[in-house]
Amino acid sequence: MELPDPDALPRRDYLRGLVAAGGVAALAACLDTVEEETVPTGDPGERPSRQHAWNDILDTDEAGNIRPPEHHVLLAVNLTGAPGESDREQVEAAFRSLERAYGYDPEGLLFTVGYGPSYFEQVGVESPIPEPEPITRQEDPVFDEFDTLVQLASDNPEVVLEAEEALFGEVTEPNGVEMDATLEGVFERGQPRRTGFVGPGLPAQYTDVAGVPDSIPEDAPFFMGFKSGFTNSQAPEDRVTIRDGPYAGGTTTHVESLDLQLRTWFEQDDHFLRVAQLFSPGHAEQEMIPGIGEELGASTGIEQFVDQTTEDAADGLVGHAQKAARARDEDGTPPLLRRDFNTVDGDFPGIHFLAHQRTIGDFVRVRETMAGTDLAGRGVGQAHNNGIGQYIFVNRRGNFLVPPRTQRSLPRE
Repeated sequence: MELPDPDALPRRDYLRGLVAAGGVAALAACLDTVEEETVPTGDPGERPSRQHAWNDILDTDEAGNIRPPEHHVLLAVNLTGAPGESDREQVEAAFRSLERAYGYDPEGLLFTVGYGPSYFEQVGVESPIPEPEPITRQEDPVFDEFDTLVQLASDNPEVVLEAEEALFGEVTEPNGVEMDATLEGVFERGQPRRTGFVGPGLPAQYTDVAGVPDSIPEDAPFFMGFKSGFTNSQAPEDRVTIRDGPYAGGTTTHVESLDLQLRTWFEQDDHFLRVAQLFSPGHAEQEMIPGIGEELGASTGIEQFVDQTTEDAADGLVGHAQKAARARDEDGTPPLLRRDFNTVDGDFPGIHFLAHQRTIGDFVRVRETMAGTDLAGRGVGQAHNNGIGQYIFVNRRGNFLVPPRTQRSLPRE
């Protein structure tokens, strides 16, 4: 991928462009651009047993909502052959090297390693997770068929680039710490390589990308123009942790890559309708969200409108969050922990919707409820006026098991 032009872009856009490009040249350009700030080194012993346990060290906003890291890379990797015990030791040494090189915080490096059904087929054991499938009749996605997914996240763009290259031997001393091993010879890079970003004001800086209109709010952290990840809409990490069996302490990950029709969203619909479709008609009628959602604090307040879902649909409009909330546990706990992020992969706006849950079945149940197919024909269409269905298009899906750290290197159960 061609590197972005530093003279044609603001500094932050340029750095995000380098993360999207990837590779040694992008890393070198990034290091030449960023200010010389000390990235903390780490201690593997300080990291928790759960790979997905990030919340305790992530920053929060004034309302207490978790702030995700700014830069994200999803690496697809494939086995080069049947792995043995020495391969497991090599892979674990590579991951522990990264944990020494970078601190366990958003200024350092957060990462998870997950395994798809094809990995378990390769090692000759029954897969603990199902193959991905279409969830609605309206979608026809490509399915992730690579073996392993490595997620890298940091507030510093050079960290995710450097960590990626260190895993494959292109950098020998990330953050000044020597790598004891790499993934070379055990894994090879696969496709697709996916990247993205989160942060107030960042989406509005992409109006030069086809499909991103000038009307996107300047302070919005997500392309749809509103905050996301409210505390009351997120599952606690305990809720998404596997309780029993050989992978107790782990979780599952589903990645759903979506294209967004933002021009229609912003230029055809007004703010009232966008609030009604994304949250609920009640939110719009009561003017609960005059801006991007900062007014809501840590709670969307969606609970008070869930029982009106069928009635609102019959009246011709139902909200996305309103539908999804129907899939919560009996005590009101959401079953998904979302760590999704914006993307302009392919030079088009989208979202990599990454979610952790105890089982893939939890994701499917929530996603089916979110689609609102049970409401279609009762005043709303399959997509039209049915939440945000007419503005999002699924192009990829993938399912992965994320074991606890003790089993993250080539699990064999």
